[in-house]
Amino acid sequence: MSTQNGQNSYQNGNHLKTVNDSVESKTSTPLTSTQEDFFDYIQFHGIDNFIKSLKMIHDFALYHTDLCFDKSEKNALFNLKILWEGLERIAKP
Repeated sequence: MSTQNGQNSYQNGNHLKTVNDSVESKTSTPLTSTQEDFFDYIQFHGIDNFIKSLKMIHDFALYHTDLCFDKSEKNALFNLKILWEGLERIAKP
């Protein structure tokens, strides 16, 4: 789907995601207790530590190995990037 400003977007679950990675929630769904526990765990152990760890794993796999990556492995590395960027947005005051 193309937006008025020419960006492509697609629907994923309850979110509308555009090319520039902004997410607009369609519904206001409260977090489950499991989700709250997960976020509490991350905050308790330090969001910055998780960000550094995810970046380290990503960079080690991508830049410090001689392995060739197939599509699923490239997607896994991209998912790590999505995780640390999401955590960076959460960590911003």
